[in-house]
This record gives sequence, C-alpha cells and structure tokens, in this order.
Amino acid sequence: MTLLYIFLSCFAGIAIGYTGRWIWAKFKLSSIEQKAVRLDKEAVAEAESHAREIELEARDRILKETQQSEREARERRSELQKTERRLLQKEENLEHKQNELDAIKKQLGERDEAVTSKERELEKREAGLISELEKIAGMSQEEAKSVIIEQMQQKARHDGQVYINKIESETKLSADKVARDIIVESIQRLATEVSGEVTTASVSLPSDEMKGRIIGREGRNIRTLETLTGVDIIIDDTPEAVVISCFDPVRKEIARVALERLVQDGRIHPARIEEMVNKVSREVGRIIVDEGEKVAFDLGIHNMGPELIRALGRLYFRTSYGQNVLFHSKEVAVLAGMIASEVGANSEIAMRGGLLHDIGKGAETESEINHAEMGADLVKRLGEDPRVVNAVHAHHGDVEPSCVESIIVQIADAISAARPGARRESLDNYIKRLENLEGIAKSFDGVDNAFAIQAGRELRIMVNNNTVSDEDAKEIAKGIAGRIEAELRYPGKIKVTIIRETRVVEYAK
Repeated sequence: MTLLYIFLSCFAGIAIGYTGRWIWAKFKLSSIEQKAVRLDKEAVAEAESHAREIELEARDRILKETQQSEREARERRSELQKTERRLLQKEENLEHKQNELDAIKKQLGERDEAVTSKERELEKREAGLISELEKIAGMSQEEAKSVIIEQMQQKARHDGQVYINKIESETKLSADKVARDIIVESIQRLATEVSGEVTTASVSLPSDEMKGRIIGREGRNIRTLETLTGVDIIIDDTPEAVVISCFDPVRKEIARVALERLVQDGRIHPARIEEMVNKVSREVGRIIVDEGEKVAFDLGIHNMGPELIRALGRLYFRTSYGQNVLFHSKEVAVLAGMIASEVGANSEIAMRGGLLHDIGKGAETESEINHAEMGADLVKRLGEDPRVVNAVHAHHGDVEPSCVESIIVQIADAISAARPGARRESLDNYIKRLENLEGIAKSFDGVDNAFAIQAGRELRIMVNNNTVSDEDAKEIAKGIAGRIEAELRYPGKIKVTIIRETRVVEYAK
C-alpha cells in the first residue's frame, strides 16, 4: 500500500508538474503573442508616422521648389521684359539713325552731283590750258611729263646722295668718337702694373768651383738633372752663373728652382737631385693650380675644369716680350668685359674668351700648330661655348670672327699688348714720351718743375710765383699744350695743369 501511495503520489506530482508547465507555456505563448501584436501595432503606427513625415517633407520640398520655380519664372519674365524694352529702344534708335543716314545720303548725293559738275568744268578748263601750254611750249603733254619726271628724279637722286653722305659722315664721326671713348675709358679703368714679371733662365753660383760639383764625376750630376727636368744646362765661361735652356717654361722653372736649392744645400749627387726635382715639381704643380684658380676667382669666372685651370696656371711661368702671359690674359679679360658692357654685348662670354684666348700657350702638348688653333681645340674639347671657342681661334685673325664678342677679344688683346709699359720695347717708348712731356714744360721760362702723371695723361707744372703772374700762367699753359700737339704723338688727350702758389715761411727762434 505504501508503494502504491508513493507511486500515486509520484504520478500525481508528475501530472501536476506537466499540467503546470503546460499552463505556464500557454501563458507565456499568450504573452508573446500579445507582445507581437503590440509590436506589430507599434511598427504599423511608427511606419504610418514616418510615412506621414516623409509625405510632409515631400510636400514641403515640392512647395519650396514650386515657389522657387515661380520666383525664377517671375525673374525671367522681368528680365525678358527689360530685354524687350531695351530691344524696342534700340530699334527706335536704329530707325532714328537710319532716318538721319538717309538724310545725310541725300545731302551727299546732292553734293556729289555738284562736285561732278564742277569736275567736268575743271576738266574742260584743264584741257584748254593744256592745249594752250602745248602751243606755247611746242611739246605734247607726255613729253612734258617725261621731262618733269626726269628732272625730279635727278634732283631726288642728288638730294638723297647728299643726305646719305651727310648721315655716313656724321655716323662715322660719332662711331669713331664713341669707340675712342669706350677704349680710353676701359684703359683708364684698368689698374694694372706697368710691366709683368720676367722669368730668368740663369742661376747664380757662389763661386766657379760649384760648376764642377754640378757637373759631377764623369758628368753624372748634370746628366741626371737634365734627364729629370728635360732642360739643357749650359755651363760656359760666364763667371759664377749657369744658363738653363728649355722651350717649356714650367720645366725651366722646375730646373731653376731645383738647381738653386741644390746649390744652397751643397749636397749634389744623383739621389739628392732626384729627390729635389720631385719635391720642386710638386711645389710648382701646386703653384700652377693655385695661380689658375686665383685668376678665375678674381675675375668671377666659374665652371672651369681642372685641365683648364692647369693650362691657365702654366701661363704664370710663360712670358711674351717680357709680358707675363697669365697677367696679360687677365688684363684682356677685364678689358673685354668692360668693352662688352659698354656696347651691350655678353660681358661674361667676352671675359671668358679674353681669359682663355692664349690658353694654347699653356697646353701640355708638343703639337706644332699655333697656339690659337691649339687653344680653340682645347676649349672646344672641354665643352666651352662656341662663341668662346671662336674668340680663342680668331684672336689673331686665323679665322673670321662669328660674333661681336670675338671682335671685342681681338680689340682687348691689341690694347693689352700695345698699351704703355705692357712690353719691354713699348716701355722704352713710354718712358721717352714722359720725358719729352716734362722736357717741353721745363723749356718755358718760369717753370720750376714738371711731372707727367697718370700714365702721361696729365702734365702737372710748378711755376715760380715771383716771376710768373696769373696771366702769364695761362699763357704758359696754352704754349705748352700747343707744343705738345705739334711735336708729340699720343692717344686721347693730355691735361696741362699749372700750379702757382704763394708760400710764406717764418721760423721761430
């Protein structure tokens, strides 16, 4: 019975649990269905609300667009009305102008008829006058025209030739004056020494005994020195001196410096000679580069390769008629730049061509061609401007100048070579001209002293205050200027300045 009760109790519990669960599930399902219905209603309500909002926004947008379209339509109608009024006004103006033009045309037609009638009358009168003139002159109208035309042509040719001759004469005088002014101003602006450094080829010795040491046993020392430097050393009867001969100025300089240092050192043997020559060669090489870079830097010329710098530096050891070629090249560059700036040419090209015009003299080659052609080949190979190449090639007239800068380099080269004091033979003439100037001034009575200054462009004269008055000083100045013009030849003009002053000296004792 107990088991039965237990079984019944379990069965009743299970039935009650299942029934409760079923009731709970049904209740929950009913709750979910209610919630779903509620959510569905809310979604429908929200959708309807959103639809109403969208509809309202669409209506607002349509309303705004409609209002905008109406406003734009009103503005367009207003603009069209204005345009229509303007067109009507223009049409009225055109009609008014057309009426005026018709009236003017009518007046012009009447005037044209009057002019035509007058022309016919004038033609009749002209024909009558021509016939009378033909009777008087005894020639036809065509003959008279040909005579008049020929006379007018001859007169026009004569007047034209006179005018052309006048222009040519004035142009030539003006061009000569401008050219002289440019050249004289360039020379005056150029500040340079009167003469360049002259490289010697002789070495002084402390005594004649040193010659034997230079020769060495069986001539070993002198042969070593000649072989290493490539020069010829001449030892003759000249007291306390030996002569170095070589066409290459750099080799000659290396040999000269090395020999001078060997003589000072006193140790002269092949090993020491080789050591000294190598040392001097390095020093001279540095001097070559330094001098080339210094000249390019002083002139403000850039973009020069090492080969051009070395070729320029080698010109430092070369002279021509006593004129240092590197200083001459620098001077030509300065003059060319000045002249080019005055005449409107390319001053940079002119300066570069002037600096490199003698570069062939510093080229490291044994070619037999002249230095202008050699220099042109060198600068062309190193990528210089064609105008610079032509300036180098044409500076002695070997080829025709192809640009104005080449002609300027020719002029600057001639000025640098021919200016007073540039070369040894010119220096003598220059000094003689200064002496002649001072001699002419001192030949006048009352002149105490005379000084030719500014390369002979001014003569400053001191006169005696006691014997020469102010009026006498003017007469002396005129007389000296007249004698200078009559007796001397000189470029440009010479300023004669008379100085007459009173000096009172007293001593306190």
